[in-house]
Amino acid sequence: MKDRPRIQDWDWPLAAIVAAISTLGVLEVYSSTHASGMAGMHWKQLMWIGIGLIGMFLISRIDYHTLMDQAPALYMFGLATLLIVLVIGHSRFGARRWVALGGGVNLQVSELMKLIIIVVLARFFTDVRTDRLTLRDIVKVAVLTGIPVGLILIQPDLGTALVLIPVAVVGAFLAGIEWKHSAVGLVIIALMIPVAWNMRHHLKPYQQQRIETFLHPEENPRGAGYQILQSEIAVGSGGFWGQGFGKGSQNQLGFVPVRYSDFILAALSEEQGFIGVCVVLLLYLGLILRLVDNAQKAKDRAGMYIIMGVTAILGFHVLVNASMVIGYMPVTGIPLPLMSYGGSATAFVYMALGLVMNVRMRRFVN
Repeated sequence: MKDRPRIQDWDWPLAAIVAAISTLGVLEVYSSTHASGMAGMHWKQLMWIGIGLIGMFLISRIDYHTLMDQAPALYMFGLATLLIVLVIGHSRFGARRWVALGGGVNLQVSELMKLIIIVVLARFFTDVRTDRLTLRDIVKVAVLTGIPVGLILIQPDLGTALVLIPVAVVGAFLAGIEWKHSAVGLVIIALMIPVAWNMRHHLKPYQQQRIETFLHPEENPRGAGYQILQSEIAVGSGGFWGQGFGKGSQNQLGFVPVRYSDFILAALSEEQGFIGVCVVLLLYLGLILRLVDNAQKAKDRAGMYIIMGVTAILGFHVLVNASMVIGYMPVTGIPLPLMSYGGSATAFVYMALGLVMNVRMRRFVN
């Protein structure tokens, strides 16, 4: 048995996959912005990747058991930051999600809550000593997850709020949720759909438009349906081989909205075609499989829950973003991990992967 973890014990194949996806992301951010007023954004993305790598290294050095011991304090800190941002947060696009750090840098605090909820729920599921979750356990999980989800919805940030839910769902499944409880949960969700639809008028106007134009974007091609239609045109115009790096009218002329962030997969599809998208999706598949492999090899249940929490979030991000780009899901502002431009989101992914490396490094430590 080893006495202490070493950086040599990192999952280097996983790190190679992460580097490959990040490189493709920086290249596509450059291609999407170099001929516009946003030129130079790829340098900012590289800066955030560097910050993320530092965070990844630091988190990997702190024993994850120590982090789990501090789960209650971390949870309260996370809730406090969400409350603070509602009071003094920086507002953009009608949402109050950011805290200004100075120098033009803004931190989206809900990204920090993603990390915290992974640790908190891992601690909770680890403390459950039975093979089956009781109804009381399920209610506790719902409350632990529901409070930050509610605070994030108030900002409003529907996408990030939804991202927290898969962590609870995957954790409950692994902890042994009974089929009857799952069935009841599905029935409740089914009954809530018409209620949620009737309450859509309480959402922000742009959120209402996103939902109402999801099924029929062609009815408002110059308004709420514009994003989805232009994204679909970009995907289709790429064909099999693509139009080439730095080419493609939808991307280069700016028809695809936020082509460097939420719709970066549409921009890549136009330039690199079906083949390029397949390569990217295979890289993400490799990422998910490596994460699951690390979860299986974790030395205890705590490590397994942490890694599967990271897997749930990243998998949900990829699924929703890819579906959104081709019009199979409403536009929710969920970025593509490691590829989409974004400081807080990029730093979160690297720090979440730092948790994975943390668990892996301690597989053989006394």
